[in-house]
Amino acid sequence: MEPLEIADKIKEKFPLEVLEITNFRDQVSVSVKREKITDICLYLFEDPDIRMDYLSDLCGVDYPRKDYRFEVVYNLYSIKYRHRIRIKALIPADDPSIDSVVSIWSGANWHEREACDMFGIVFKGHPDLRRILMPDDWDGYPLRKDYPLEGAEGWEYRGCEEVKELHTHDDEWNIK
Repeated sequence: MEPLEIADKIKEKFPLEVLEITNFRDQVSVSVKREKITDICLYLFEDPDIRMDYLSDLCGVDYPRKDYRFEVVYNLYSIKYRHRIRIKALIPADDPSIDSVVSIWSGANWHEREACDMFGIVFKGHPDLRRILMPDDWDGYPLRKDYPLEGAEGWEYRGCEEVKELHTHDDEWNIK
């Protein structure tokens, strides 16, 4: 099945949830409201003609000037039928949260943790939503467009001095 056909089936099944369908360089994206994301994903997973059984990627995106500041992007693939589609769930800035899809694709676990850690998007119903890349005491979300490029002013990772101490011997050990 062609990606545009899959997009049309999604629009037919969830007419109030689909906001936009785009086709750019043969990559079809379906922008949807976040409220029914698990229903949409479950439909794509279970429908015998579509069977999106592989979540190849899930990521967050920040568009600070848009009405919906964040997007959660799901790149889905069918191993059986070899077709793919991209679902974009639109997330408002004042409530950066969406339902988890870990119950559908267990591989979403770490992807959702990364999006939460880097963008502050909360995945409701996630089994273990704790930081995965940043230290537990890190303040802020580094992939947001408004995050300072040099980190928070006056703040340094507490393990930084230990790392600096380890590197004092670089010349002596001929490490460059």
